[in-house]
Amino acid sequence: MKLFYSDVFSFPLPPEHRFPLGKYALLRERLVASDWLEPHDLLIPEPATDEQLLRVHSQEYLARVIQGNLDPREVRRIGLPWSPELVQRSRHSVGGTIAAAYIALEYGIGINLAGGTHHAHRDWGSGFCVFNDVAVAACELQARAGIERILILDCDVHQGDGTAAIFAEDPSVFTFSIHGQTNFPFRKSASDLDIGLEDGASDDVYLSSLGEALQSIFNKRTSFDFVFYLAGADPYYRDAYGHLGLTKEGLQMRDRLVFDACIEKGLPIAVVLAGGYAPDLHDVVDIHLNTIEQAFEFERSLKR
Repeated sequence: MKLFYSDVFSFPLPPEHRFPLGKYALLRERLVASDWLEPHDLLIPEPATDEQLLRVHSQEYLARVIQGNLDPREVRRIGLPWSPELVQRSRHSVGGTIAAAYIALEYGIGINLAGGTHHAHRDWGSGFCVFNDVAVAACELQARAGIERILILDCDVHQGDGTAAIFAEDPSVFTFSIHGQTNFPFRKSASDLDIGLEDGASDDVYLSSLGEALQSIFNKRTSFDFVFYLAGADPYYRDAYGHLGLTKEGLQMRDRLVFDACIEKGLPIAVVLAGGYAPDLHDVVDIHLNTIEQAFEFERSLKR
């Protein structure tokens, strides 16, 4: 299985970027030290081009980001200080999701070790998100790969407001989000299907809600050609920004539910790792590694 990362994720980070971006270098280190991968399985994607980004984002917003002309309010909303390195990281994060999507078309599954920047809207960024990688990759597949109907399964603890807003008037993309109801963003966009959970929701509550939603989506709605899965680590009960009550085992069962549903329907799936803000970065990386392990099981099932 091909996993995509960017060399910029391994660069030393200035102190103001260390949280929440420090997990990426640690995740790569843990993967390289494991016996899961061949050296050629960990690939560096091309950064997203202006043409690709402009399928989703406005010309004016893209220009302000590239030129560093975001006003102070826009920078505060994103939550990360502007720098050329931030622009480069953001382009590579989108490029990784695009590359993972093309790999999924060929082999059934692909993973971006970053991505999930679902708070980015057409004209503004928010919540550590500059460009909306899944939205850009979805539009890329529709424009270049002949894909028509796309399902976005957002299991980050925060509602995917940017993604929902971008595709609000587009019936070819179905957006689903399961998230903390009282959590950020406090003004939510309407997804095609939203499930807002109360603070402290347990493994059982979460998995039951997700299972019913997947059954409804796949059994009662239009068929799909492709799935994007945002596998956030932040529903974890120790997450600083999560407020839900899931364990690592519960999150692994969440991944299995999603992958099993895609196997049953024969759908290719691109996985992005989205958020994770536990004080101990090793907890975040453990959860991401569990998702990757479940993805390997998915790939093995395709070969049987």
